Amino acid sequence: MPKKKSSAKNGGIADFLTPKYIFAAVAMIALVILEISHASPTVIFVVACVTLVPLAAIIGQSTEMLAEHTGPKVGGFLNATLGNAAELIITLVALKAGYLELVKASITGSAIGNLLLVCGLAMFLGGVRHGVQKFDQHTAKLYATMLFSVVMLFSIPTIFIHTTEGAPKATVNELSLGLAVGMFIVYALGMYYSFTSSSTTPLARPSAEHGHKLWSLQKSGVVLVVSTILVVGASEMLVGSIEHVLKSFPGVSEFFLGFIIIPIVGNIAEHIVAVQVSYKKNDMTLAMEIAVGSSLQILLFVAPALVFASLLFSHQLNLVFNLFEWAALIGTCVIVSRVSDDGETNYFEGGILILMYAMVAWACFELPVVG
Repeated sequence: MPKKKSSAKNGGIADFLTPKYIFAAVAMIALVILEISHASPTVIFVVACVTLVPLAAIIGQSTEMLAEHTGPKVGGFLNATLGNAAELIITLVALKAGYLELVKASITGSAIGNLLLVCGLAMFLGGVRHGVQKFDQHTAKLYATMLFSVVMLFSIPTIFIHTTEGAPKATVNELSLGLAVGMFIVYALGMYYSFTSSSTTPLARPSAEHGHKLWSLQKSGVVLVVSTILVVGASEMLVGSIEHVLKSFPGVSEFFLGFIIIPIVGNIAEHIVAVQVSYKKNDMTLAMEIAVGSSLQILLFVAPALVFASLLFSHQLNLVFNLFEWAALIGTCVIVSRVSDDGETNYFEGGILILMYAMVAWACFELPVVG
């Protein structure tokens, strides 16, 4: 009697008849119809944001399925490298269109959002349900060290421009390029350490178990490619409507869109996973690995990738940030490291982080023009 194929690997079409895939398909079709019919750019912007949320989740799921076929080390590398793929695509499209302020704001906004909002929600909701949550103190110290080292390295062009009057633009661009190279080197060293060491770093993020059936290698690759193409299309429509949104809503700035909206749209699926593992599984270690790992990857991989990509366009991206976002990033690293350095978290500490993020977001909204 012939054996049945394992259902663990062959869910077939049923794998795509879930709310996430149905919603993504309906939203994408609606977005295309709106674009073809020349609907209001504001409506297109909102629908594009909504469409990108499930598409980003699908990219994450297909990446994890692909990682299951490669072993834990390579899998961790894939999860880290493609973990912020949706946001990278959105910012690349925005960079091509010349929205440099939005792109730079999305870098710091994403890092701060992961550290304050995601960690805060994970600590708060997990603490409400489970009380004091513990994780490895050595891991917490490693996170703090990496965060401070990366942020201080990241600060060099900003400190240079704000302490040197009349610095030539060419010098600033060269300094940013040098920093981008340095960031890539640190990223490569971190990944190499993860491959060769028995321990891991936050860069090689483990796969969060979603309970999905395992896909074949070919199926995982096809879904990843198709979802990536759809994200590119949705991003083009989103970016194409930004100028109209900025004109229609004077209180909304390019900086606010980059600092708050784009990071949430590109990473909300990963944010939900981090909160769920803390709340449902009482696994604060994994929640921290997801949130901190995502922040580090934004700074070490996405930011330099954007700098190098800008060389292909007529406008080079530098890594000089305004004093507000730079100070917010430094302050975020300080408070997160202090909250977590004892290896314990609770809902009170989580509430503080959430409040801090709310205040930063409010301040961003009150800064319509940032030099």
